[in-house]
Amino acid sequence: MKKTKPISRLFKFFLSEKRKEEVEKITLVIAIVSYLIHLLIIVLNVQGIIEIEQKFFKNPIAAIYTPFSFILIFEVFLLVYYLPKSTTAYIGKQYEIITLIVIRKIFKDLAYLELDSDWFQNKDDLQFTIDVLTSLILFFVIYLFYNAIRKREYVSISNPDKRGNSIRKFVLLKQLLAIILVPILFIFAAYSLINWGIITAKDYSNGILEFTNINNVFFDEFFNILIIIDVLLLLASFFYSDKFYKIMRNSGFVISTILIKISFSAEGVIGNALIVSSVIFGYLILIIHNLYEKNAEPNK
Repeated sequence: MKKTKPISRLFKFFLSEKRKEEVEKITLVIAIVSYLIHLLIIVLNVQGIIEIEQKFFKNPIAAIYTPFSFILIFEVFLLVYYLPKSTTAYIGKQYEIITLIVIRKIFKDLAYLELDSDWFQNKDDLQFTIDVLTSLILFFVIYLFYNAIRKREYVSISNPDKRGNSIRKFVLLKQLLAIILVPILFIFAAYSLINWGIITAKDYSNGILEFTNINNVFFDEFFNILIIIDVLLLLASFFYSDKFYKIMRNSGFVISTILIKISFSAEGVIGNALIVSSVIFGYLILIIHNLYEKNAEPNK
């Protein structure tokens, strides 16, 4: 038990409920300030005080994109926060993040809309339509995913697992991984922000435009780390369960995370298709796992 105390103390320091509330408040303040700054840039651009050609800095609706970027970073913090609590909740947070990324992109799409009769002939209008449909599908599938989790928790409560010591060790491992992820998260965020600052200092027009891609770089790199974490959890799960359906569930979640990661480097319809496929695949994996688990209960 003594060996677990340092990990527990570090976990409480980085990922306690109090720390979560503090990070949330800081994020909201930064989001509000960034929104006002973006609006100010739009006003200066429209008035001709500065010159930025992109529509992204001419339409006030597009300003919502900026605070969403910081809110998404907080969502990543929540993903790390939920990692030790529940593997399925942790995966669900990944799905929430990619859905919010699509929603954020819609605000950017709105700045490029052309309201004419050739709606489906216009590339920007078509992308807006695809993003809206993608967000609706994701929103619904995530609801189904969480509903499947609740049903599974009911089964678990009715038939508690007797391998308490093994589960505690697995939770301890997840706490350790979460502790490691916290500094990595802030290092990536700081690197993205500093890199953007350097670009802006050299050429403010390109720097401001580069902000629209800053989070794509951040999430692309961070999901690489998540894939490594998911694989480690998959391998560690072999110590605590050799059941086929458990292995399939964890393997399926790894594949789902990889598909999300690949979607960052894809464009247009292909990117959206990969995102939707990843979430649907994860949901179906969970459903089949639950059916296996339900059928296995009488044999315990």
